[in-house]
Amino acid sequence: MPVYSMTGYASALGQPPQNPDQVPAPQLAVELRSVNGRFLDLSLRLPDELRHLEPPIRDAIAQGIRRGKVELRIAAGREGEHALPRLHPGTLDQLAELQGQLQARFPSASPLAVQELLHWCRQGSAQPAWDDGWLLKLVQQCVDGLREARAREGDRLTQILLDKIAQLRVLAERAEPLVPAVVQRHQERFLQRWQEALNQAGALAHVELSEAARERALSEAAAHAIRIDVAEELARLRAHLDEIEAQLRKGGELGKRLDFLIQELHREANTLGSKSTALELSAISVDMKVLIEQMREQVQNIE
Repeated sequence: MPVYSMTGYASALGQPPQNPDQVPAPQLAVELRSVNGRFLDLSLRLPDELRHLEPPIRDAIAQGIRRGKVELRIAAGREGEHALPRLHPGTLDQLAELQGQLQARFPSASPLAVQELLHWCRQGSAQPAWDDGWLLKLVQQCVDGLREARAREGDRLTQILLDKIAQLRVLAERAEPLVPAVVQRHQERFLQRWQEALNQAGALAHVELSEAARERALSEAAAHAIRIDVAEELARLRAHLDEIEAQLRKGGELGKRLDFLIQELHREANTLGSKSTALELSAISVDMKVLIEQMREQVQNIE
């Protein structure tokens, strides 16, 4: 299944089928745009004569779009203020009949001027006949176009996230061989400082160091090594990266799940930085957090 972004735009333009016995309907333009959102939030901007179609339009959008703030706008083509109206034969026949009736009753009445005829033709064309079924098909065409646009954007987001995952794996590979060396170095430094402190205390008291003191030093050094060991954090970070990649390749509605996994990634990178006592690991932790934050920004747009 594809990965869908919550950001997209689509439009559809069509001319309704014309009925020669009715006033011709103008061209219709349907626009759909969406941005990210926690839930599906629909906003419809319809002409007053199409308000009765709001429920089926909402259903059509909800069947194709699961999350995001979606705005639909339907606009009918309008003639310009100074443009000539369409001369519908039915309207002209009605005006001719009315003029004949008036002149028969009032022989001195002036015939209708061209400007008056154009005015009444424009007024007559203000109430077109709409084909509801055709309009709903046009809306569905626009919804399908929006899904395709969101799928294309989702492919782009997927590639960005996979690239960030690859970079995070490189950082984890750089950090892994540093962990034993860092632990060993700090363990030796701890034992050296412990020995120096005990030697100074023994020299002042003129006593020899006992074997128990040496065992205590080794025990403390081992505990300190466990506290600064970040191997488990790196292992969990890799596991989260594997899961994110698997979800991206699987596709579907995974935005909320990815958001949770990004939080877990950030937690592991934070722990890596807080437990690290080496500049090398601290720098790697900072680079990881920058990449994870960039991933979070992209995940916010996934459905």
